[in-house]
Amino acid sequence: MSKDIKIKKGLDIKLVGVAEKTTENAIISNFYSIRPEDFHSIIPKLVAKEGSKVKAGETLFYNKDNEEMKFVSPVSGEVTEVVRGPRRRIDAIKITADKEQTFVDHGKFDTNATAEKIKAHLLASGCWAFIKQRPYDVVAKADSTPRAIFISGYASAPLAADLDYTLAGKEAELQAAVTALSKLTEGGVHVSVGKNSSSPLSGLSNAIIHQVSGPHPSGNVGTLINKVGPVNKGETVWTVSAQDLVIIGELLITGKFNAERIIALAGSSVKKPRYFKTKIGSEISTMIYDNGVEKDGNDRFISGNVLSGKQVGADGHLDYYSNVISVIPEGDDYEFFGWNKPVFDKVSTSRALTFSWMNPNKKYELDTNTNGEHRAFVLTGNYEEVFPLDIYPLQILKACMYQDLDEMEALGMYEVAPEDFALTEFICVSKQPHQKIIREGLDLMLKEIG
Repeated sequence: MSKDIKIKKGLDIKLVGVAEKTTENAIISNFYSIRPEDFHSIIPKLVAKEGSKVKAGETLFYNKDNEEMKFVSPVSGEVTEVVRGPRRRIDAIKITADKEQTFVDHGKFDTNATAEKIKAHLLASGCWAFIKQRPYDVVAKADSTPRAIFISGYASAPLAADLDYTLAGKEAELQAAVTALSKLTEGGVHVSVGKNSSSPLSGLSNAIIHQVSGPHPSGNVGTLINKVGPVNKGETVWTVSAQDLVIIGELLITGKFNAERIIALAGSSVKKPRYFKTKIGSEISTMIYDNGVEKDGNDRFISGNVLSGKQVGADGHLDYYSNVISVIPEGDDYEFFGWNKPVFDKVSTSRALTFSWMNPNKKYELDTNTNGEHRAFVLTGNYEEVFPLDIYPLQILKACMYQDLDEMEALGMYEVAPEDFALTEFICVSKQPHQKIIREGLDLMLKEIG
């Protein structure tokens, strides 16, 4: 049985460069990179040394706080470099892939096994990395029991990959993963899909299906959590991305950790936006330059969507959780008297000299220019217009900035993640880095409260 969730507050940002629904195999990447920073709060202890050979699904490092939590290689090959930062921090593990791939056999698994056996299998095989928790938006603690598990199967962010398309034909893997995860909680597995969509997630058993509609961030898992059951002090919920269910399910069915992922290459700087089949950690150059992205162009490459993704170089790698590469113009030019004339080519929630509200279906070609400078918060009331959670966004941001833990708790910090504030950051007239502020606030709470 499905339950409807309709979001009224939010903002759809329609951009030029949505990926066409055709899939190609990306050029096989020779080099892969895994960055421990993708797994926030994890302190890695290296297992695979430079020069060692690894199979796909073999352990690269484990969590210092829980040795059973493994993080594995997406491909077989040779560990050619361990990039270190200050205090010998591990910044990246680089792997040169074999021409013929070999896999660690983790063994086929009965999804009806006990919760403890399922948990141990996911930890040992590297699939635990795909399970995050709230509070704190970090890799889930293995010794906790979630009140419920939440999965968003609807992507509403600008230029996001269409999950109905990328998950098509993966019903068996999705069902295996959801069946296993349902054993780990008594509160059920809540899955959101687009209203009236043909999502492969719609027919899952052992799941509670919610049909969502409305503007972005209706597709954020944080919105689903807030509307179904907000996280209170002392409670924990887990989240899993729909794309990662496929990897978990395939591991349970076949015993192989297959890091294959369908990626949307999108953005106004891409002449032929489309989907590619590649693997976690691959070089993005294997996809971007054959599709009309100019090598000498002044563009920004983003692993993830344009609101909450990570900036990478043209020689960078796909991060562990993303299923889209966004390429948009770099906004390092400035308009003379841009603040003092009518604006027709930008998105704005304000009607003062802006006219995007008159063309709700128009697609825009935006760049990364912030169109203003950093300044103190201005009380406009605009944040509440695009923020559908039952939380005061400005107040919680300020509480994070002056590090008042009691106030952060009272305002609902336990249920938020940085991506929930991507839209308020986009429309912020003060040009404050909302997502960075929330991330630092969550880190402080994790350190002080745990």
